Formats: sequence, C-alpha cells, structure tokens
Amino acid sequence: MSKRNRFWLVLSTLMFALATTTYLTAQEPDAGGGGGRGGRGGGRGGRGGRGGAGGAAGTREFLGLGPAPDAAAAKKGEPLYKQNCATCHGETARGAQAPSLVRSVIVLHDEKGEELGPVIKAGRPGMPAFASMPQDDIYSIAQYLHLQVELAANRGTYGQTYGDLRNKVTGDAKAGEAFFKTNCTGCHQATGDLAKIGSKFGQAQQLQSRFLWPSSPGPIHVTITPPAGSPVKGTIGREDDFGISITDAQGEYHYFPKGKIKIDVEDKLDSHRKLLAKYSNADIHNMTAYLVTLK
Repeated sequence: MSKRNRFWLVLSTLMFALATTTYLTAQEPDAGGGGGRGGRGGGRGGRGGRGGAGGAAGTREFLGLGPAPDAAAAKKGEPLYKQNCATCHGETARGAQAPSLVRSVIVLHDEKGEELGPVIKAGRPGMPAFASMPQDDIYSIAQYLHLQVELAANRGTYGQTYGDLRNKVTGDAKAGEAFFKTNCTGCHQATGDLAKIGSKFGQAQQLQSRFLWPSSPGPIHVTITPPAGSPVKGTIGREDDFGISITDAQGEYHYFPKGKIKIDVEDKLDSHRKLLAKYSNADIHNMTAYLVTLK
C-alpha cells in the first residue's frame, strides 16, 4: 500500500471513530437526569429525545434503519404472505418466479404498509390485485417482509434463516436403505453403531459429509510381522524412517527396526474410499434421506 493510500485509510478511520464517539455521546443523558439533546428534559414524549434511551433504538437510528418489525404482526403475516404471495416471490420472499422482495425499494421504504398497501390492492402487470384485502392483513404482511429484510441483513441470524434449508433432503429414503444394505452392513448396522445417527447431527448436510468421508477414529492399529516369530498387534506410538514402536493390548511396548518387518495397517476408511468411486449423485442423496430417518 502506498503512503498516500495509507494516509487516507488512517484519516477515514479516525473520522469515523470521531463521528461515532460524538453521536454516542449525544445519546447519553446529562448529569442532571434530563435526557435528550441539550438536556431538554425528555425530548419526544419525555423519552429522552431521539435515541436518548440508548441501546438498540439508538443503534438503529445511528445505522439509518427504520423501526424494528412488529414481531406479533410478522407472525400473523407469515401465513397470509405464504397463502397469497409465496408462489411467486418465494417462501421467504427471496424470489422465485417473481423478484425477491427483501431488496424491493417499496418494501425498504415502507414502514406500516403505507407503501405496500396500494400495490397489493391495485396489483401490477403479472401480479393479481387484492382489492378486498383488509388493511390489518396488509400491515401484517408488511411486518413479515420487514422481518425478512432484517434476517437477510443480519449475518448473526443466518443459521436461523437458512438452517432449515440445510436440513432438507431430496433423496429417496427407500433407495438409500437398499444401497446401505448392499454396501455398508459389513461394517455398520442401522440398529447398532448407527442407531439414532439422524439425531446426532444438527444438519443433514453435516451427516452427508460425515458418511462420505468420516474422520479417522483414534489411534492407528497395525500388525507387525517380524522375520522370525509371531505377528504382534498394537497401536502405533512412534514411527520414522528407521523403526516403529507399538503398544499391544496388554500395554507392553515393542520396538521394531524397519527393513525386514511387514507392517499391515488397519484402515477402517478403505471401504469409504472405494465407495467414493461408486456413488452416483442420486446414491448420495438417497443415503442422506435414509440416514436422517435413523432417530
């Protein structure tokens, strides 16, 4: 970065910090308890002036956001929206046959349905009119849309917003069960080690990733066959270019110089690796649909 660019970066950072400090200071009540601007004792309706109460209201005003959505009305508006609007604009107003509404200028400028109302009642080319829709229903739909805008804008709520999408499966559970019985029951049992596997993962996507490529389970088990003597089984403690040390089931330590010994590694992921070349896209989705049913 050039000196000139660094200068402007530092300057802009300082100006933002100064503006933020000035604004937030203005929101603090004065020492005499008279809230609001200039200690006028209450501002709007005695509430301490615009943003004088601080907290979320002050933050929203500082960021240029409108009023927070009416949660009760948004809950009432959800089924109304899905009944009348979701077919074209999508289940969560993020677009389908018709455009997304979370980026609509009309929605963003609206507060209580005053902008949306005329459009809903009169309709538009390609959009039916809802001339008889009560104003209370329009208000509730508007609040539901404002809530969707908030969810889309706030990354902290992405899990809440999109979590259900990651849990949706598109495969055939019966076909997945048939694939499982043909390819997996040599190592796994639906009523044994995989019992309730569908409840152990928060999202179907995570479960799918896990069965496609499971993590390595604990210590590496090997069988060492020396030039003379019986094979020794154990878990690897240390291995380098010159030798390998293992601990057997009785806890005894063994060291073998490399060169003339045979090392057989117990690879529990070998079957999974072979299946990667066998899976079709449908097989993966079918297996996911089946495994999520094991609860």
